[in-house]
Amino acid sequence: MHGSETWSVRKENDVALQRSEMRMARWLCGVKLQDRVLCKGLGERLGLDDIISVLQQNRSRWYRNVLWKEDNHWVKKSMEYEVEGARPMGRPNKTWTEIVEKDCQASKLNRKDAVDHNRRRKQIRDD
Repeated sequence: MHGSETWSVRKENDVALQRSEMRMARWLCGVKLQDRVLCKGLGERLGLDDIISVLQQNRSRWYRNVLWKEDNHWVKKSMEYEVEGARPMGRPNKTWTEIVEKDCQASKLNRKDAVDHNRRRKQIRDD
């Protein structure tokens, strides 16, 4: 999970991470795939949070840290940087900012709430 705050994860990456997490959970519990044990039961038994929610929490924490920085800080400037030149054909990849905004919408947070530490933590934990 190192550096997961800055990952712009695709849906197939989410699925691969969930599969890997459940494979490791089954291995830790000594459960085979043929035993037909539900993944949620294994996660509860081990006290694991869903990998997707952990990624969302990490991204929102990093987003809050970036918003707290001064306007002339290089991290904040790089978030708003627009690359010049022609774009390749096809649908462009999602940017990190688009993914964070989607996470905020899912948690019912806005930009001001992302900076408000107590409200952000309460919203994320309630979901």
